[in-house]
Amino acid sequence: MNRLFFNTTIIRSFQSSGTAFFCLVRPTQARHLSIMPAAKDSPTIKVLMLHGYTQSGPLFHAKTRAMEKHLQKAFPGLSLSYPTGPVQLRPKDVPGYDPTSSDDPDSVEAYGWWRRSDTSDPPEYVRLEDGLETIAKVLETEGPFDGVIGFSQGAAMATMVASLLEGESRKKAFEQARSKSPLAIPYPMSFERLNHPPLKFGAAYCGFRAPGERYRGFYEAPHVQTPFIHFIGSLDSVVEEARTQGLVDATGGEGKTQVIMHPGGHFVPSGKQYLDTIAAFIREKMSSQTVDTDQDEKVEDMDVPF
Repeated sequence: MNRLFFNTTIIRSFQSSGTAFFCLVRPTQARHLSIMPAAKDSPTIKVLMLHGYTQSGPLFHAKTRAMEKHLQKAFPGLSLSYPTGPVQLRPKDVPGYDPTSSDDPDSVEAYGWWRRSDTSDPPEYVRLEDGLETIAKVLETEGPFDGVIGFSQGAAMATMVASLLEGESRKKAFEQARSKSPLAIPYPMSFERLNHPPLKFGAAYCGFRAPGERYRGFYEAPHVQTPFIHFIGSLDSVVEEARTQGLVDATGGEGKTQVIMHPGGHFVPSGKQYLDTIAAFIREKMSSQTVDTDQDEKVEDMDVPF
């Protein structure tokens, strides 16, 4: 692997399946990492990859290398972006953390998109707006993106992001939620200023719905319209089944969205059947978008009396 240094950005070049790729690590963006084709290969699909609680962009990349390789083979020119959440976690925030004498207890390499506070009823996601703003900046500077894939807290965030990009109907949903409850949050300012089209697909691994009335605007009136596929571990002991089912229902229910069960726990499955499934889902949604676009163009060409 070759390493080139340009100012504060570390650029690593490598090859996968015969295609050259650049890997950008940006220290100023809390170890933001992007996987993109070399300049000669124009990316055909851009995917936002959102890590789970206590992880980071580079760590999530390391844990999803099998998926990356499989998708790059299925979709030559695929571009993946792995931002890191803005909330650096404290040792006490990390389950099972056991510092050694040489560790600095204030420098744990673990991040989140928010920190849950159970002192409020219902629970509140502290610094959620910071997490959304971090992602909004990535959407603005690297977009437009076609889809989003998230794990655990990142899956919950992926659904929120897809929801926020759905246009005026989502803004009205937030207004309606606020009219029903003073706890409901307003439509986030970071997305109010953003000019980005709706996503074509989303994938949630071990995801969950944000609890209570505060976040109802993300999920109701209407439910999330972006097509989603959910991967759920039958042995997942981290996310309760009811919370995962809540997210499935928020994306249209099992009659509208795809739900894939695997005989494992709280992780992203890397078996070939699951990699084939996510690739097929992306291909289907990207193909349907192409068909819809072609049909729209034909309608625009029609001579109509209105």
